Amino acid sequence: MKLGVHIGYWGLGLTSADQLAIVQEAERLGYDSVWTAEAYGSDAATILAWLAGQTTTIKLGSGIFQMPARSAAMTAMTAATIDQLSDGRMLLGIGSSGPQVSEGWHGVRFGKQIQRTREYIEVLRMVLARERVEYAGETIQLPLPNGPGKALKLTIAPVQEHMPIYLAAIGPKNTALAGEVADGWMPTLLSPEHLPMLRKSLEEGASRAGRKLDNFDIAPTVNVNITETDVEGARDAMRPFMALYIGGMGSREKNFYNTLVRRYGFEDAAKKVQDLYLEGHKEDAAAALPDELIDLVSLVGPADRVRERLRAYKDAGVGTLGVSPMAWTREERIKQLRLVAELAEDVV
Repeated sequence: MKLGVHIGYWGLGLTSADQLAIVQEAERLGYDSVWTAEAYGSDAATILAWLAGQTTTIKLGSGIFQMPARSAAMTAMTAATIDQLSDGRMLLGIGSSGPQVSEGWHGVRFGKQIQRTREYIEVLRMVLARERVEYAGETIQLPLPNGPGKALKLTIAPVQEHMPIYLAAIGPKNTALAGEVADGWMPTLLSPEHLPMLRKSLEEGASRAGRKLDNFDIAPTVNVNITETDVEGARDAMRPFMALYIGGMGSREKNFYNTLVRRYGFEDAAKKVQDLYLEGHKEDAAAALPDELIDLVSLVGPADRVRERLRAYKDAGVGTLGVSPMAWTREERIKQLRLVAELAEDVV
């Protein structure tokens, strides 16, 4: 199992020098990849290009590029450029974001997501393979009909012959699509004990495409806070993030993260957290998260326990474990990365 580090959104409490030091230390520690995110603040592409020139071996992952923010061709252009700048280290993670961001920020209707994602990835592969792009889909048409558009091909070549494409997904249909058309899957709030249940969706999609998942990378993001003395404080560091996703990431009728933890067996807690969050009681929603749920989906607490959780992720079939330190200074984040790296060496 390889390790990745998630540096999240840019500029939230840490300086550029802090973030660079964290990434460079992760590279020195042997982390395989670094991933950065975007919502409606910093964009991921600029950060990855900036890191490309200041690192040498660590892979550079978009976690994620928002599909509504860029055409498929623009995403492929960006990925190919970063791949050249980094001498072949680009990992292309994409996702549909959510309706609030898609429609409120990018002005793109949030509909037909399964079909749109399928077509988006097909066009990505055409562009990255430097094929002349002629595509007639339900959501993408290139060139546009009855106009001056020409069928074009990418004028630069990625370094990688096959750039891995990762799909961020959590709902069963989108997860199945990842198994069908992507090279990797990026889930959030993943419980290793429940991965066999979720893997069924990946296998369903893979069977539709007539392929195996032998080289498919399951690459969850897992929050981490290792401590021997303040386990409750470490759990508390996880609460705002988890409350946001379980309580507020979507509507009452459609929140895939809320549905996910219900499938884990936390039906009552999922309902309570969502009710409190949507009523505006965010701190109460965070406090309502059961310790057992936090422990299930996080690397939290003493080193011995975290070592066993690392082994659980590995044994469940995780290929890349992306860790996100729940610490608020450069020194504390680097300390967490060092601890994870040391504990991972014991996991065989």
